Amino acid sequence: MASKKKGSGKKKAAKGKKAAKPKTKAGEPEAKKETVAGYVGALDGWKKKLAKRIVRDMKGLAPESTALIKWSQPVWEDHGPFAYLKAFTTHVNFGFWRGAELDDPDGLLTGKGVKMRHLSLQSEDDYPPEKVAALVRQAIALNRAEGDPSRKAAAKAPAKAKGAKAEKKKKKK
Repeated sequence: MASKKKGSGKKKAAKGKKAAKPKTKAGEPEAKKETVAGYVGALDGWKKKLAKRIVRDMKGLAPESTALIKWSQPVWEDHGPFAYLKAFTTHVNFGFWRGAELDDPDGLLTGKGVKMRHLSLQSEDDYPPEKVAALVRQAIALNRAEGDPSRKAAAKAPAKAKGAKAEKKKKKK
């Protein structure tokens, strides 16, 4: 018997029909996630409305910042990343790289990481624009004073790793 050739795993489109574009886990076409507008446009319902509002608010709150897609999500940068937006199936997170350092008297921010914190928004009504504005201003000020938080973390990581390796070598002897 002749062996069958294995295909590339891609489904072929039926005659006269276009092949479907590759989709992400969240179901958005990959190409749409290349820009902030595309990311937001690929959302639906209340998540889309909320994301549009956050993007609009960020333009007013942080006019000198750059909004781009990094780590598969919208990220705002001013002397490094300071805020991000990530849509999930049931909620939208709006977070801050230096969230643990922000003054958050209302306890809006959640998260257990060393630096990052976020607001977990379950609906448009969960978004407090005035309180978020204060957090955004603080985050920008911290980045301007302290520098890029993503570079500091990356610079410290190898030093810790070297120390750990040296300690392991000592234990083996």
